[in-house]
Amino acid sequence: QVQLVESGGGLVQAGGSLRLSCVASGLTFETYNMGWFRQAPGKERELVAAITTSGSTTYILDSVKGRFTIARDNAKSTVYLQMNDLEPEDTAIYYCRSTSGLLFRPTDAWGQGTQVTVSS
Repeated sequence: QVQLVESGGGLVQAGGSLRLSCVASGLTFETYNMGWFRQAPGKERELVAAITTSGSTTYILDSVKGRFTIARDNAKSTVYLQMNDLEPEDTAIYYCRSTSGLLFRPTDAWGQGTQVTVSS
């Protein structure tokens, strides 16, 4: 059974930085594409960043381009989300997700989420 455990969230002032980590188990990590989603209060969950198996290709949501980067360490079965120059609008629960497909599917695993709160 796939398990994804996020960490690194917290309370930070606007302009600050956080690095989220997601450790995966129960899967052959290097064969899975990985992603970070977020859900703000009253809003739908959205894909923030994604990375392919080797890390050679990444996707970053337009509203966070230039501030967020995604990376992975296959030896540690870990995917990271580096968030710089944080804004109050980035406040949300951030979730890690894995997929063996090209696109995320309803049946793909989710982590439990980590809260990020950015104060103005």
